[in-house]
Amino acid sequence: MQVLPGPSYTTELVMRLEERRRLSFGEWKVIEETVPTNELGSLADEFRRLLHPDDVVTYVVDRNVNYSNVCVSVCNFCAFYRKPGSPEGYVHDYESIFSKVEEMIELGGSGILMQGGLHPDLPFHYYTGLLSELKKRYGIHLHCFSPPEIDHLGKITGLGVEGVLRELRSAGLDSIPGGGGEILVDEIRRKRRTHCNSDEWLNVMRVAHSMGIPTTATMMFGYGETRDHRLIHLDRIRSLQDEQPGFVSFIPWTLQPDNTPLGKLYPDRIPADEYLRWLAIARLYLDNIPNLQVSWLTQGMETGRKGLHFGANDLGSTMIEENVISQAGANHIATEMMIRDAIAAEGFHPCKRKADYTRV
Repeated sequence: MQVLPGPSYTTELVMRLEERRRLSFGEWKVIEETVPTNELGSLADEFRRLLHPDDVVTYVVDRNVNYSNVCVSVCNFCAFYRKPGSPEGYVHDYESIFSKVEEMIELGGSGILMQGGLHPDLPFHYYTGLLSELKKRYGIHLHCFSPPEIDHLGKITGLGVEGVLRELRSAGLDSIPGGGGEILVDEIRRKRRTHCNSDEWLNVMRVAHSMGIPTTATMMFGYGETRDHRLIHLDRIRSLQDEQPGFVSFIPWTLQPDNTPLGKLYPDRIPADEYLRWLAIARLYLDNIPNLQVSWLTQGMETGRKGLHFGANDLGSTMIEENVISQAGANHIATEMMIRDAIAAEGFHPCKRKADYTRV
């Protein structure tokens, strides 16, 4: 039977957190095992206030454009992808995407989050041409292509990650979303049939940061990983940020199991209390990443509002369109006014931003 450390040791670790001193991996395991969720929330809230003393909570009005659902990866937590050759596979032409962007602009949007499957045959000029046209026509912020997509493009074009990023940036890419992070532990990624491994995901972000391209980082949890796996994920994100800064935000979200093969093994969603606990842990662990976003999309707006008192300073996107997580059962929706009202109701000042966290 495991014997937990005594209360005096836990008190010492909490004091070190209050003093903004880093803990070792083993010490974080003690914190997770012994400190109540509300206490972690209070510590995270204090740190949030230190980082953002103006009590501003940001949000973004954007549209999640999925240019294609054709994908050579078969991640067993995904309900979105279709294998090459599937009659349900699609690739949007430019005009279709332009229409989506124009609708987004009419709703007050400032940019798009564009991601898709790992298409085996789509020519590289489709991507560069699309970015160039979007920037030329609309001048919007382009937050596009997750690390697995960029890693995939680097391999099939022969340009490598740096070459692909150089071309995409020249075409108009402004920042990179943290999709495909899941849990950065290959033991888990192999079981979930995730396309790129942990080092490949981190390498895309490392190269992007070295080129001055800002990125976000994510963690998807609740699909069979252990407590230690979650802490390893946070540690790898923090270590890369120490080595090559560039992450502007961290977004933890939970598995949506509906219509996914993995959902048969893990049909129960992570409850709000557990989500808020790990939101607070993320805020305290990732002391070198300025922003923390709470995922109201996967947890609902009630939990999203609570998250603003557990270390989060961002409520994310209105999600004018979302096709990936929603197909797995995340059916929460919100308008810009709903988000602004939710932020104000919790005692904060709402402020619209771009995907790189530049305030509008």
